[in-house]
Amino acid sequence: MTETVAERPPEGIPMVRVIAMPADTNVNGDIFGGWLMSQMDLAAGNLASRVSGGRCVTVSADAMSFIRPVKVGDEVSVYCELLATGRTSMKIAVEAWRRARVGGEEYRVTKATFTFVAIDEQGKPRPVHAP
Repeated sequence: MTETVAERPPEGIPMVRVIAMPADTNVNGDIFGGWLMSQMDLAAGNLASRVSGGRCVTVSADAMSFIRPVKVGDEVSVYCELLATGRTSMKIAVEAWRRARVGGEEYRVTKATFTFVAIDEQGKPRPVHAP
């Protein structure tokens, strides 16, 4: 896929920002999709905990799309947006963006929708305490 037109990441501060390292690659030198998905889960979990006021667990990741590869040294920023809140659950849109180590262009590399459930100390679902 050719990177011809620079895109603009979402407004606001990323929930996670990390540098992709050699230990996170497959045999082709691209970053593993599973590593990227784990960064997205961490970011979405951070937002879910803030929104619910406590512990949360990932229930699902839907519509995962890998759009472009991530290379070693890329800065990966993960942005989240709360889409919906149920009694105990939250749907969160998550986008991962890369910026090459050299150069300023940023490109969306992955997107998905994550669902979390707020849980109590015994691991049972509890009501979400929306801010």
